[in-house]
Amino acid sequence: MLLLLLLASAFLLVPWAGAGRIIGGWEAKPHSRPYMAYLSIGSESQISTCGGFLLRPDAVLSAAHCVAGKTKVNITVTLGAHNIKKNEPSQQKFHIGHWVVHPNYSGNTFENDIVLLKLKPRAKLTKEVSYIPLPSHNKPVRLGTTCQVAGWGRTSITQHKSSVLMEVDLKVQSEKVCENYFEKHFRQQSVICAGDENGKKSTFLGDSGGPLVCNGKAHGIVSYGRKYCIFPEVFTRVSYFESWIREELRKFELQDLPDSPSSD
Repeated sequence: MLLLLLLASAFLLVPWAGAGRIIGGWEAKPHSRPYMAYLSIGSESQISTCGGFLLRPDAVLSAAHCVAGKTKVNITVTLGAHNIKKNEPSQQKFHIGHWVVHPNYSGNTFENDIVLLKLKPRAKLTKEVSYIPLPSHNKPVRLGTTCQVAGWGRTSITQHKSSVLMEVDLKVQSEKVCENYFEKHFRQQSVICAGDENGKKSTFLGDSGGPLVCNGKAHGIVSYGRKYCIFPEVFTRVSYFESWIREELRKFELQDLPDSPSSD
């Protein structure tokens, strides 16, 4: 689900966006993850896809690299989907007119890889469409915790993208694991290191922006890994950005006030 952006370095970093699906996972029970969002991002050069997740009826959280640096971007968010190729009655589609990329996002190192997208009109909460809670500010997730990731990305390095939502379990790894692989690119305060040490399970291209769900909360956002390697993986640490998220959500509310000059 990721655009193949390659970084010149001792190794190549690749964001998990573009076309693809979960590797080594299984098909999710339909609508068992009602917070999942499917992003279709059209630009002058191509159409790419990413994941995301619903925070509240007017906001979806995803990865900044899915939308940053593109011109004439047209973003559609689909909620309530299982098979993205079908016109399921549960689906709600939104054309996004406003989004906020973190001001310190870097397209070179993928630091601060987080974006908030505003839904207008608001999503209707149903059995198939609901939000997921966030962890408290800077609340860490324990080493060795088994978390879940879902997406419509590739099921192998060579496979095409999946039409149905796939899911997989991944373990939180020691920060040293990612430091050894990513060196100067790894900013341990703002990211989570996770993956399958056996190299059989992973998120991959097309899964960017989806949530790393640990103990029922969205602790991470699928961000990047190494080209042709599925272990380890780096996730944006959601709790590190809690204050920024809250402030931007407050601005979303102000924009909806009748007398607000920024309301559309």
